[in-house]
Amino acid sequence: PIATVGEPGEAGPSGNGGKPADTPTEKDEPEPEPTEQEAGAEAESESDSTGGNSDGKAKTAEKERVPADATAGSGDGERLKASPLARRIAADAGVDLRRIDGSGPGGRIIKIDVEAAAEAGTSREATESRPAKVEGGKGETETVELTRIQRTIARRMSESKATIPHFYLRTEVDMSRAAAVRAAFKAATDDGPAPSLNDIVVKATAAALREFPRANGGYKDETFELHSRINVGIAVATEDALIVPVITDADRKSLREIGAESRNLAERVRTGEITPPELAGGTFTVSNLGMFGVHGFDAVINPGQAGILAVGQAIERPVVRDGELTTGLMMDLSLACDHRILYGADGARFLAAIKAGLEEPGMLA
Repeated sequence: PIATVGEPGEAGPSGNGGKPADTPTEKDEPEPEPTEQEAGAEAESESDSTGGNSDGKAKTAEKERVPADATAGSGDGERLKASPLARRIAADAGVDLRRIDGSGPGGRIIKIDVEAAAEAGTSREATESRPAKVEGGKGETETVELTRIQRTIARRMSESKATIPHFYLRTEVDMSRAAAVRAAFKAATDDGPAPSLNDIVVKATAAALREFPRANGGYKDETFELHSRINVGIAVATEDALIVPVITDADRKSLREIGAESRNLAERVRTGEITPPELAGGTFTVSNLGMFGVHGFDAVINPGQAGILAVGQAIERPVVRDGELTTGLMMDLSLACDHRILYGADGARFLAAIKAGLEEPGMLA
């Protein structure tokens, strides 16, 4: 060996008489970088020489700040050829030298090879955290990174289930009168499509929220936050996410206004034109999966709200009316409540008010 790379202030090997190595006058002054040619020459002597001071070789190996899996060997007994500067950059960037083809003399790995590998994302962290496909007992597994929206949904839903004590209330609603109201809208000569059954659910929910202010609030830091405006969010499914645009002041809008606004918001979500203000300010949420043939389900509360209403499919079922067996257009509702602000009886009365509005939609103002 003709040189040893040490740390500032570190005693050198016996070749310099045990005197301290030259150190910068200021602690924050950077250590001079050897040129690529100097580093290459040093590595050549270090790796190719069979004689010399074995003690110096040991000390040189000790002082190289290189991860164990990126240092001495390539796995087949042959030592990796890499300049000390390349090794140091690889150690700092977490680049595995075994994955790099050197462009220096004799295939030696030099500085530009490591920098190119780091920029290309071939560091150990990158390759381990973002494998494209993995072959194993489950077959070929593809890892797909979440979009920004999906990460937000995952974070908020995890927060909800971890911090909000959910309980669920369920009821069955006869939607026959609501369907008749929708048919009357269809038959009317007014322009525009008729409100959907979900629009009627939104209207009935908004009317019930006006009657039960705590359901239109939220729990925060040992306080109840009660909101003056009733803004109902409607969950809209996209190809790979769930977005909740908000119908503001839903209790003050007519069924036709709610229908027009909900269709416009859903279309803007699916085309990616929805804006942040249209997603903000929700005080309660309605989630409907009935169009997918789901009879009933339990939804997860959006953090900051007291509850969420899950709506199933309206389907013709046998019912008993006045002692007679007949059929009715029945629909299952499930109300998820935050037990910190809505207790059992509160939630039950609120759900009963929604049911009453749906079964007698003419009472909805």
